[in-house]
Amino acid sequence: MTELLIRPAIAEDLPELLAIYNDEVLTGTATFDTVPLTLEERRPWLEAHNRDNHPLWVAVADGIVAGYVSLSTFNPKKAYDGTVELSVYVARSHRGQGIGRKLMCAMIDWARSDALTHRLVSLITAENAASIAMHAKLGFRHVGTLSEAGRKFDRFLDVQFWELAV
Repeated sequence: MTELLIRPAIAEDLPELLAIYNDEVLTGTATFDTVPLTLEERRPWLEAHNRDNHPLWVAVADGIVAGYVSLSTFNPKKAYDGTVELSVYVARSHRGQGIGRKLMCAMIDWARSDALTHRLVSLITAENAASIAMHAKLGFRHVGTLSEAGRKFDRFLDVQFWELAV
């Protein structure tokens, strides 16, 4: 990887974002979606971002979208507006290069400067040791576990809640 550019996602990024996400749908437990999404199904997600305190950024490495990070609605009730859910996904071909950490650090810095954002929350499958370690290293704290919250690949999975005050 020669250069990493982090920028807001645009509509033209959607096919690459969807490919990264659907790979995780089919092979991983970072999402509890079990059926790959179509471009039409994923478009509202893209359109809900890059407004208010819901940025969606991509990491571009050598002209390829290598990963993305987003802040999304945690709960639609108005009192939760300052609490947002952080999600980060990195393409399988670009994992282990620090892209996820760079995306998260950039988003945390942005959140700290945003007047509306008060808390970042991440829901992490308990078996995702790499994500848990990265969140802990970046100052998130574990605030609870939902045991056997979802079923994927014929097994029940625990989900941990991690938060960061910004």
